[in-house]
Amino acid sequence: MTITTILILVLIGLLAGIFSGLIGIGGALVIIPGLIFLLHMDQYSAQGTSLAVMLPPIGLLAAYNYYKAGALNFNYALIIAAAFFVGGYFGSRFALSIPVDTLRKVFAFVLIFIAIRMLWVK
Repeated sequence: MTITTILILVLIGLLAGIFSGLIGIGGALVIIPGLIFLLHMDQYSAQGTSLAVMLPPIGLLAAYNYYKAGALNFNYALIIAAAFFVGGYFGSRFALSIPVDTLRKVFAFVLIFIAIRMLWVK
């Protein structure tokens, strides 16, 4: 691994962390495109790497800040986390069974759909 690669990974991690803490987005919205466009990973590898990052350390400090401010519903978070755990297993099995080009298009469509909904829905 070169120093340039390490610096790119640090930049991706910092941006994902900043956006996650600032506006609550999942790191995947930053990490996956960053790995694909900056380090030329395929969609499968970028998604797998992003999922590995989402293990407990990613949001602990940010969640702690929200908890201290009284802006965290811990019960909701636990239920979502349990369902996320199960859904992640089945979603990854499905993702690995479809062609990488299809997966990339699904990822892009989901991002566009969410962006449009966020812009025009009150």
